[in-house]
Amino acid sequence: MQPIAMITMLIDHIGALFFPDDVTWRLIGRIAFPIYAYALVAGYRRTRSIPRYMLRLLAIAAAAQLPFSAAFGVWEINAVGTLLVSLCLLALLDRFDKSSYQALLAIAGVLFLETIPFDYGAYGLALVLIYRYAQGGWMLLLHAALDVLFIAWKGWWIQPASLLPTFVLAYWPEGWKAAERARVPSWVWRSFYPAHLAVLAVLRLAV
Repeated sequence: MQPIAMITMLIDHIGALFFPDDVTWRLIGRIAFPIYAYALVAGYRRTRSIPRYMLRLLAIAAAAQLPFSAAFGVWEINAVGTLLVSLCLLALLDRFDKSSYQALLAIAGVLFLETIPFDYGAYGLALVLIYRYAQGGWMLLLHAALDVLFIAWKGWWIQPASLLPTFVLAYWPEGWKAAERARVPSWVWRSFYPAHLAVLAVLRLAV
């Protein structure tokens, strides 16, 4: 799934910067973030060191921040920062296993992401939590409900296009596992986000 995530993210960002009137680019781009969100959950389950995982995400987010702001002209934390906060919350939720504490932590995470703000904000955190705690049809249903909520709240009317990866996860897990076999070198996977943003930022300033 790594090449699909990278390519669809690139398509999304090219569309946002250079073809804002053509929604097709953005619809294709909705595929990317769910793959990254699920990869975060899978990485959380498999990693041997959560602190080192957090440090890697912090390094990527820090490297991408200036190119992200320059490319899109926004003053918010990039999507990898959102994933980092989500990872921290997953670790805290597993440490404080009482439901009342978990609810307070989730609310605090939502407020933090929306107040700063972060790219994808509360939506990104909610999707990570759905992938962490839901399975099968429930995962798809909750993701659909999340999209409806954000259409009503923020007008993200193209967001339902993001349901495709979740549909595959819920009803064709064999296809997802087959697609996961297509991997890129770890240095490419980790550097692609800040690197492609840097290139896009230069192109945006040049044209």
